[in-house]
Amino acid sequence: MIRLTFSTAGRVLSSGLRRFSGISGGEITEDGCDLADCPPFTRRASLYVHWPYCLRRCSYCNFNKYIPRGDNHRVMMECLQRETETLLQLSQVSSITSVFFGGGTPSLSHPSTVSTLLEAVRAILSEEAEVTLEVNPTPEGMSKLEDFCSAGVNRFSIGVQSLQDEDLKSLGRDHSSHQAVRTIEEARRLCPGRVSVDVMFGRSKQSVESWETELSEVLRVCDDHVSLYQLTLERGTQLFKRVQLGEVAVPSDDVTAEMYQRARRSLHQHGFHQYEVSNFARHNSVSHHNLNYWRGGQYIGVGPGAHGRFVPLGEGGALREARTQTLEPDVWIREVQQRGHGTRRRIQLGHLELLEEVLVMGMRMTEGITDEHWKMFSPKAGLRDVFGTSSDVQRLLHDGQLILDDRGLRCSWDGLAILDSILPALLLELERLTPTL
Repeated sequence: MIRLTFSTAGRVLSSGLRRFSGISGGEITEDGCDLADCPPFTRRASLYVHWPYCLRRCSYCNFNKYIPRGDNHRVMMECLQRETETLLQLSQVSSITSVFFGGGTPSLSHPSTVSTLLEAVRAILSEEAEVTLEVNPTPEGMSKLEDFCSAGVNRFSIGVQSLQDEDLKSLGRDHSSHQAVRTIEEARRLCPGRVSVDVMFGRSKQSVESWETELSEVLRVCDDHVSLYQLTLERGTQLFKRVQLGEVAVPSDDVTAEMYQRARRSLHQHGFHQYEVSNFARHNSVSHHNLNYWRGGQYIGVGPGAHGRFVPLGEGGALREARTQTLEPDVWIREVQQRGHGTRRRIQLGHLELLEEVLVMGMRMTEGITDEHWKMFSPKAGLRDVFGTSSDVQRLLHDGQLILDDRGLRCSWDGLAILDSILPALLLELERLTPTL
């Protein structure tokens, strides 16, 4: 699932939104952004499938994941299939452009789960659809890669996180650096040019120099896509508690900022193009699924705790909804068996909320937001109309952190590294002008 790393994104998903429960919502009374008559946004979507189980919980992780108490692969597969069919009917989409199996650890699932889910969307699955599976690089994960390819997967995202065995142990990972390299090699053999590697920086005891050395090792074995993530301390995790108690120290903000900048330069020197805050690709091997998120496209989320954004045309809806499925797997299974879905919360996105999401997600990309794209969501006012007269925005433009021109609105190379400090000014200006849009 896509990771939101900036605190300002939180208010986008929570401020001023109406809440609903169940599959049918109340009457629409809020002045939202009617997308029902805009086929490009309502007739196609990506599909995200959440497999909630892991064999163990990593010390830094607060994702929605559970340790399985028994073998319930079949019931999970059946419920994922049923919820997919229910939400597809509700959305009335005619094309699924990409599928992403995330978690949790979806490589723990049976390949038959993947083939069953893909069969459920076969009639509307695009011929060029990207089908990604997240993989934990253990011997078990590696041994199933070929079967997953036979089931329909054509892209792998491998959670390497580190090539230092001591750090992997500290993070609570259940693989070694050697196993990670072997898994990358096997994945590249099966899906050449379509393998992504996740790497984490800002780890305990890590220095700028050791990070550069490790990144060089990653670049020697990786394929054409690399995702960099800064280690974040999440409340409730084992790592957070250890840092609070002084048992573990993590690098300072200045050090992690330098790690990020050096990684950007190194990846660029090796032919990688940075197309988003955390993502780099060469030979155009971008993640089309994630690009759909960042470009404000619809996506349907199935499985415990999955999130989605789509217009429920099947029940006469006209506004996009933010939807969240029930978190706890056993409860979610019961709900799906009883009513065909486990949707726990529905939030209608008003005009401001929709534009906030388009802004926050779009500014993560190096291409930013084009004026043409913005006007699909805000037909009455272009980017210059909204942001061109703001004194705060003018300062960011003058300082070279932001660019607003005929192409649209985007961060500069330096600005992208401090996006977290740029977004509040843009969000405040958007909120101030929304009544006139």
